[in-house]
Amino acid sequence: MTRVLVLGAHGQIGSRVVAGLRSEGAGVRAATRHPRAGDDVLFDWADPGTWPGALDGVAAVHLLPPQGDPDPAATVGPFLELARGGGVGRVVLLSSSAIEPGGAGLGEVHAHIALSWPEWAVLRPSWFMQNFSGEHLQAQSIRSADEVVSATGDGRVGFVDVDDIAAVAVRALLDPEAHNRDHVLTGPEALSYDEVAAVVSGAAGRTVRHRRLDVAGWTEEIAARTGLDPSFARMLADMDAAIAGGGASTLTSTVADVTGRPPGSFAEHCRRHAGAFDRV
Repeated sequence: MTRVLVLGAHGQIGSRVVAGLRSEGAGVRAATRHPRAGDDVLFDWADPGTWPGALDGVAAVHLLPPQGDPDPAATVGPFLELARGGGVGRVVLLSSSAIEPGGAGLGEVHAHIALSWPEWAVLRPSWFMQNFSGEHLQAQSIRSADEVVSATGDGRVGFVDVDDIAAVAVRALLDPEAHNRDHVLTGPEALSYDEVAAVVSGAAGRTVRHRRLDVAGWTEEIAARTGLDPSFARMLADMDAAIAGGGASTLTSTVADVTGRPPGSFAEHCRRHAGAFDRV
């Protein structure tokens, strides 16, 4: 029975990966800073003393790097060395379609794994559909102000359902033959934020609009609403600028190719989660 260490096991992707692995009969070790019960194990990126116990007896790792770390390779590198020395044979990294292999941050981790790990995969999902139905800034704006806000202009995004990301992760962790490649994950269609607002309006039963800002204005609003450092807020706003320039419109067939079923559409997602759009 394959035993898999899932980092970020209580997060929106990690929790789904854990459930998917268990449904396949795989042994799971759920890593978290706040263990609850059962297969939970203490793991904290900031405390390397928690790493050996989490890795003990593990064959594969679902790797969620430390969030908000400007240099994740400096932390992840020693962890991967420990994992290799302990007999871990397969690593599946969660990255982003916006991050190229070999680039700064997670791109460096991606390149390291691809060059040095015997069995690996890197998941590079597009923007999440759950950004509009969960606790993301966009979802908060829908519930409080009947709007989505962006600097994306008329740019389009191949939004992907987190359920589909997790399904690909499970296959990458358990398939007998290692994938040994990166997977760019999208949904079945590329939507503009105007179209997103229209789909959400239909599910919510009221009008939700797309409020357009330029990058500077969106940077200021992100910083004001979240308390994030202005430089980090600018980085997030610049991602919207990349969307406006067409950088997120490409679609892939990866979800269907890996899982054997088509990816869920944004309209389906909104119908399933219509209650998430209720006003507050």
